[in-house]
Amino acid sequence: MTREDLLTFFKDHLVPEKLYKIGGKHNNRICMEQTDNGWDVFFSEKKDKVGVMHYNDEASACSGMKNEIRKVMELAYGLTWAEER
Repeated sequence: MTREDLLTFFKDHLVPEKLYKIGGKHNNRICMEQTDNGWDVFFSEKKDKVGVMHYNDEASACSGMKNEIRKVMELAYGLTWAEER
């Protein structure tokens, strides 16, 4: 899965854009950004990265972000999609 695939998935599953930012940071969102040695998925709070999960490749980072957004969707809206195994 690529960033473009993930964006398409989120749009297809009606994930509000206010929950995530792909390719950088945005306050109070789950973010995914490329680093010098891989990819980070984290919650951005003010200028801090909270709960950073590091991945070596884009596909793993996309999968990790998708899972985190799935959890938020379930908690906030009572809606989700099946967890990948």
